[in-house]
Amino acid sequence: MRRIIDTLLDRLYPPFRSFINPMAFRYAACGGSNTAFDIFLFYIAYNFIFRKALLHLPFLTISPHIAAFLLSFSVTFPIGFCLNRYIVFRDSVIAGRVQLFRYSLTVSMSLVLNYIVLKFLVEWMGWYPTLAKIAATAISIVFSYLSQSYFTFRVKSYRSDGG
Repeated sequence: MRRIIDTLLDRLYPPFRSFINPMAFRYAACGGSNTAFDIFLFYIAYNFIFRKALLHLPFLTISPHIAAFLLSFSVTFPIGFCLNRYIVFRDSVIAGRVQLFRYSLTVSMSLVLNYIVLKFLVEWMGWYPTLAKIAATAISIVFSYLSQSYFTFRVKSYRSDGG
C-alpha cells in the first residue's frame, strides 16, 4: 500500500515542484485526502446515521453534529497517524510509540479546537453543520502542520562538525 501511495504522490508532485517542497506536498496530499474523507464521513454520519437527531445515551445526550464529529474522528485518527508516520515523515528518528503519544496530544488539541469552533458556528452562529465542520477543519490545519513537523515527527538534524 505504501508503494502505491508513494508512486501516486510522486506522479502528482511535478506541477507543484516550483513552489512547495516534497514533504509539504506529501503532508498536504495525505492530510487533504484524510480531511476530505473525514468531512465525507461526517456528512454521512450526520445525515444518515444520526439523522440530524440527538443521540441519547444512558447518562448523556449528544447533539447530532458532535456525534458525527466523534464518529468521523474515530475512523480518520488512525489513518492520519499511519499516513504521517509511513508516507510523510518517514525520516523521523523518534520511536513509533513516542510518535503515537505525541500525535495523540497534538490531535487532541486539534480536536478541542475543532469542537469549540464547530459548537460556536453551529449553535451560536447558526451555520449548517457540514460547512461549520469545513471551517473548523481549515482553522486547525496550520496548527496541525506545525505541531506534526516540529514536535510529533521531528527529524533530528545532525551538524557536520560533530556537534
